[in-house]
Amino acid sequence: MKFFLSVIGMVMIVEGLPYFAFPGKMKATVQMILTLDDAHLRRFGFFLMLAGLGLVYLTMGAH
Repeated sequence: MKFFLSVIGMVMIVEGLPYFAFPGKMKATVQMILTLDDAHLRRFGFFLMLAGLGLVYLTMGAH
């Protein structure tokens, strides 16, 4: 559980960094995302999940 909470904390840091560093650009990005259709967002989200799964698989040393 300690490892899981550490990972969640790191994700929150990485997710919050762009909002802290570039708030104006993030507002524009969010507005652009709102104009995209659901199918495009779903494909993008699926790609991100696969990339994250691959990264976890490689870094955790799956045998």
